[in-house]
Amino acid sequence: MVAPDVKAETMKLMDRRGALEAEMDAIIARLTAPGGPGITGGLVDAEGFPRSDIDIPNVLAQRRRLAELRNDHKDVTNKIDKNLEILHSSKLSRNEQTTSRGSDTLASSHIGLSRSEPMEEDPVTRLPFAIIDEITDGSPAAVDGLQLGDEIVKFGNVEAGDRLQERLMSEAISNEGSQVSLAIIRQGSAMNLTITPRRWHGRGLLGCHFRML
Repeated sequence: MVAPDVKAETMKLMDRRGALEAEMDAIIARLTAPGGPGITGGLVDAEGFPRSDIDIPNVLAQRRRLAELRNDHKDVTNKIDKNLEILHSSKLSRNEQTTSRGSDTLASSHIGLSRSEPMEEDPVTRLPFAIIDEITDGSPAAVDGLQLGDEIVKFGNVEAGDRLQERLMSEAISNEGSQVSLAIIRQGSAMNLTITPRRWHGRGLLGCHFRML
């Protein structure tokens, strides 16, 4: 059976992508620290001499490494996308077969799938669009179970697409005081949670930050 192997590979690729992003973030933080040369900034002073306040060979090495990581990240993401297409196609095929069998059974014994009880959708067949990279203790997000590193597959009605920050904010505001369902991936495992956007002593209605992937 192909799907389980593809699913396992996809989870490993997602872990790999997370590790690449962590290393890229660390390099960017070092290069853009106060007084740092930046990711692409010049390495000479106003008179055209090599800057004496930085380790130029080290900076060049970090920039090369960042470029390599970005290429690797792109390759891994492309592989994930292809695997997700395979998983999605496989899932659709299974659902069509199940729906056909369920319809036959329902006609004779009234036992089968109900529109009010859809089959649980495996979040791995969809691409995470954001990751929690900041969360405040005591915030609604923390209290309701979100953790640093959680990859967001679905937040209420928001899935991958355009204007994600705007849509996430709108979803939180429109559901203030009400539970919002989340589909996430945590340390390689798919999970479903609920969170209630609400007023608290900190900023926003959630108290966490979504970094778009």
